[in-house]
Amino acid sequence: MKLIFISGPSGSGKTTLSNQILVKIKNGIVLSTDNYYKTGLISKVLSKFVQGYFDRSLSFNYKLFKKDFAFIIKNRISIQERSYNFKKKTIKNLLNEKNNIKFLIVEGIFAKDFANNIYSKNVFLLELKINKNDCMRRVINRDSKERGKEKKQAKNDFLKSWDIYIKRSKNKNKKRNINEILITKGTNIDLIIKKIFNYSS
Repeated sequence: MKLIFISGPSGSGKTTLSNQILVKIKNGIVLSTDNYYKTGLISKVLSKFVQGYFDRSLSFNYKLFKKDFAFIIKNRISIQERSYNFKKKTIKNLLNEKNNIKFLIVEGIFAKDFANNIYSKNVFLLELKINKNDCMRRVINRDSKERGKEKKQAKNDFLKSWDIYIKRSKNKNKKRNINEILITKGTNIDLIIKKIFNYSS
């Protein structure tokens, strides 16, 4: 099974790129780290008082994510998908069975953390390098519509998350035995997909 990790700062287009790949190549599935944040009272409190909470590892439910990740790798099927509600700080489990999975995409700000610990020629790390202002515009628009934030708060949260991501990226520069591909605004995505899946249109 091919594993594709898509990393990048908030608003860089990780979800969009994941969907582009799914449209081109069938029998794939996406695990978004955005759907694996912690829930309950502690999460509600910390998200109010810890600046950049959702960009810090303390917010992430690694145990739940690893459980779903391992199940898909072992069985090549998925029975359900998770959906995180940022307003209520809850996770909804949705029945969505998929069989004969041939590739798994892990996308989100924590994706590189997992890629760092996997060594295989069938693993690809796609890292998005997108202009900071472009990312900020996307995040402000998304967070005001989907996460119930005022635009000023969304902007402040983005600026903090950008700094956190850049700092975390610098700390993850150890050598990896995987295929790393840099994605910029001008990158031809079709060529990248062909390279990963070794197909010709």
